[in-house]
Amino acid sequence: MQKIDLHSHTLVSDGSLSPLQLLQRAQANAVDILAITDHDSIEAYQQLGNQALNGLRLIAGIELSTQWRGVGVHIVGLNIDLTSTSILSGVAQQEQARSERAQLIYQRLTKLGLAIDFERVKEIANQSNIGRPHFAQHLVEVGAVKNMATAFKKYLGDGKPGDVKQCWAELPQIVEWIVGAGGVAVLAHPLKYKLTRTKLSVLLDDFIAAGGSGMEVVSGQQNKDETNKLARLCNEKNLLASCGSDFHQPSQWSEIGTMAAFPSECEPVWAAW
Repeated sequence: MQKIDLHSHTLVSDGSLSPLQLLQRAQANAVDILAITDHDSIEAYQQLGNQALNGLRLIAGIELSTQWRGVGVHIVGLNIDLTSTSILSGVAQQEQARSERAQLIYQRLTKLGLAIDFERVKEIANQSNIGRPHFAQHLVEVGAVKNMATAFKKYLGDGKPGDVKQCWAELPQIVEWIVGAGGVAVLAHPLKYKLTRTKLSVLLDDFIAAGGSGMEVVSGQQNKDETNKLARLCNEKNLLASCGSDFHQPSQWSEIGTMAAFPSECEPVWAAW
């Protein structure tokens, strides 16, 4: 059986490995098909260039940030044309939005009396797109919180001062960029949004109306009951099913190519590739 991981991150966004290190780790873990889906960026593919794949199939991907009814959601674009005007213009707009968002987060945290060194945050982000995890890491560094989990719980998580959503492009625009680049738009990690089944169903309806055609039925080490529920919803909505580790860094809970079993009753997004 093939080992397929269609959701992973490098230090281009908020991962800890370089694109080459991630590729090598995937190869060492016997991954057959890999997508690097950095947040709002395709720079990882530019850095890799013509790097030897040694039998691994690399699918061009991206994870784009948006919001739906005040809830921050992520859309993964898979099998996109990295040279298309559609995705390039989308990335440029999202990068500008991410820059504006970072400034807003900085202002909000500073207003709370937290000693934030924005230049240090940029260093943590490898002078690339800044995200909330980079602020969280800085808060740990300066001793404002014990760990990153606490940083999100107190300052950066959903509904907290550092949770800024208004900068992102709207959901239909995000999907349009992906489809315009010849890709498949996939709703990422549906369970992370903590929506009721009814609200998740409505989100999927709006996503489908915008041109979305896939959803992750497996994200990391979820349990069998969670997978079964997502598989049923996926089939109910006639969507293609995707899977990914959502790998960011080597840890006990996240490893490239390692995730819950893919449900056989779903049509895989990679079937037509």
